[in-house]
Amino acid sequence: MNGFSWEAFALGLGPAAGAVFAVVLVTFAVAVRGGVHRVVDVAWGIGFIAVALVSYALSAGEGDDGRRLLVTVLTAVWGLRLAVHIGLRGRGHGEDPRYEKLLAKAPANRNRYALRMVYLLQGALVWLVSLPVQGAQYVPGPVGAIGWAGCGVWLVGFCFEAFGDRQLARFKADPGNRGRIMDRGLWAWTRHPNYFGDFLVWWGLFLLACGQVGVAAATVVGPLVMTYLLIGGSGKALLERHLAQRPGYAEYAARTSGFFPLPPQKDRPRP
Repeated sequence: MNGFSWEAFALGLGPAAGAVFAVVLVTFAVAVRGGVHRVVDVAWGIGFIAVALVSYALSAGEGDDGRRLLVTVLTAVWGLRLAVHIGLRGRGHGEDPRYEKLLAKAPANRNRYALRMVYLLQGALVWLVSLPVQGAQYVPGPVGAIGWAGCGVWLVGFCFEAFGDRQLARFKADPGNRGRIMDRGLWAWTRHPNYFGDFLVWWGLFLLACGQVGVAAATVVGPLVMTYLLIGGSGKALLERHLAQRPGYAEYAARTSGFFPLPPQKDRPRP
């Protein structure tokens, strides 16, 4: 292992994409049979696990073994927790309103439209966002200060996301909270602790790929795309448009930070 093998990294991109799309197509088949496309959200985390495992197998003898194992485990732990959480959250429910609205635009065959506009698009995003995970597998040399800092960032993000999801689930499980806005715990500091946690997780994984400047430059698109999705794409922006008309949400938004955690204030202007 004299240096980063760009050839091996490039050759691994195809099998990683194949693994993602295998997950996507299996999920699509399950969704068609069950008649509910919200199951695609479960495949989001599973797709990243598939990429990490395939990249780990292909990079044997290329990257540092410790770094390879570390980035694979961190990705798998994050992806598995997210997949299980989303699966349990959606169990027993019908179609997600987001997908119902999107598929209402289908010109003819809803399933074919869903495959093109939801499943294949999500597969492409998983592959793109996961570039740091793929690149880190081929970085030679042990994990240094930047990589361990990335592990710390990942851990903070993972805890933020997991605790935020847990707090929200417990809040919704209480019948007395029906119709109310969750504004407790981490949700008093940011309107989206789960999305902020995701943000930290992927920048942390990116730091594990920063053993070499060239690798960092080639893979930084991953966390940048994830940041856009969380803040301006299908995350914060889309969810807040859906919640805007709920009673009490405007007041909650006025006193609570939109993304980055800050102490709650009574008169904070809404970002």
